[in-house]
Amino acid sequence: MKPLSVVSTLLACALCASAQYFSEGWKPGQPVPTGSYEQQPAAVQSKPAGSSRFNLTNIFTEGAVGSLMGKLGVNMTERLEKAKAEAEVEIWDTRIPLITDDNYEEIIVNEPLSPEEEADRVWFLIISVSKSGKNAFSKKADEHFDNAYNKSMVEGDLPNIRWGRIDYVNVTYITTKWSIWQGPYIVVLTDRGQNLRFYKANTVRLDPDVIRDFLKEEGWRESEPWSSPFAPGGQWEYIMHYFAVTLRAIYEFLLRFPRWLLMIASGGIAQVVMRFLHKSAGTDRPQRPTPRPPAKPASPPAASVSVQAESSLASLQSKGSPSKGRGKQRKGAQK
Repeated sequence: MKPLSVVSTLLACALCASAQYFSEGWKPGQPVPTGSYEQQPAAVQSKPAGSSRFNLTNIFTEGAVGSLMGKLGVNMTERLEKAKAEAEVEIWDTRIPLITDDNYEEIIVNEPLSPEEEADRVWFLIISVSKSGKNAFSKKADEHFDNAYNKSMVEGDLPNIRWGRIDYVNVTYITTKWSIWQGPYIVVLTDRGQNLRFYKANTVRLDPDVIRDFLKEEGWRESEPWSSPFAPGGQWEYIMHYFAVTLRAIYEFLLRFPRWLLMIASGGIAQVVMRFLHKSAGTDRPQRPTPRPPAKPASPPAASVSVQAESSLASLQSKGSPSKGRGKQRKGAQK
């Protein structure tokens, strides 16, 4: 019985404690309480980052196109993932910094240097077009460039040289301001970008040992830097600056559209331009009719020719020769 008394005592204490929180209830004369209900706003489902209307993955893997490819036995999802993986594969030495339009000022122009280091600093750059996939010589030049960099890191005999790479496909401002419209190019940059020396990669011998000797012996000093009104420090440099800024803005705007749409648009524009040029050249005007030579009289058929010949021969035989007729007339006169 002792446990039962303990339990009853605990229950009595609990009821007394909870009674303090009971409401007295509604009394006459008090306003009638109205319950309020606050509706919670529905959670907005956010779209995943990077989604857009022109998502090629959704276009080719969903909807009518995706079902058609599935019926043909083509796995577009697998192929797109494979293409993305191949595009993300690094084909260059990742230790060499990639110079872009965004980091050029920070890495090269505003590089923190002492006066002695600034006087000796040389940037050895390659402008590569290997990412376009259509230039085998550029890939070979990148290979020699990377091998020369690797040997220099191992030997440690070029402390004042900084190596860098510019991807021509994804850089617009730098190449436009430097008036470079194709690649690959080798660039020797000094004085924080104020002196530039350009070498066409297919006109020089690109070999790791030759490149290292060229830099150790400072062979680049034998050629004069780019001197032009449009060059850095020239009186018309601002023209190239604003031209490069404009082209960069256009390039960044076109990146918002898929490549296949740009190909269709460029093809249509090219067709309109070609029509305009042909119209200006006068090829759409009707050409004058060329005079035809007079027709030769048709020769009579062979049957009619033979009939005419027979008739003429018969008439001659009936008439006789004129000499014989005259002889007969003379004999008649003598008689």
